[in-house]
Amino acid sequence: MRSCSAQETRAIGARLSEHLNAGDVVLLEGNLGAGKSEMARGIARGLGIEGAVPSPSFTILNAYDEGRVPLYHFDWYRIEDANEIYEMGMDEQLGGDGVALIEWSVKAEECLPEKLLKITLMPVDENTREITFEAFGGFEFEEKWIK
Repeated sequence: MRSCSAQETRAIGARLSEHLNAGDVVLLEGNLGAGKSEMARGIARGLGIEGAVPSPSFTILNAYDEGRVPLYHFDWYRIEDANEIYEMGMDEQLGGDGVALIEWSVKAEECLPEKLLKITLMPVDENTREITFEAFGGFEFEEKWIK
């Protein structure tokens, strides 16, 4: 699927969020500037979160509880390994009472559950992104949800 703007990427995220439930884990993959944060903002809006949704680059986790279900937005870019996730107790938000969005999951893959949705955003040009969705471990996903 293609997105031709940040606004369109957010709209795709909002449509997807209608089908996300507590316990769901969604990986947001792509290089810096690929649109991961825009997808996260769309998912947050779709869940009913109204405030700012900044990237958790320095905090590692931003938690929001005002939506339909809690949202846990992780950015593991600055962690060294999975031990940091366990030591901070952040693994408890994976598969728990809310939706977990994870950027840079490759830094601590051993923390991830088998059941998850992986969204990869690849820049085509300045505004256009190629977005792919891959469901693993029995995660239920239908492409019609986002069209």
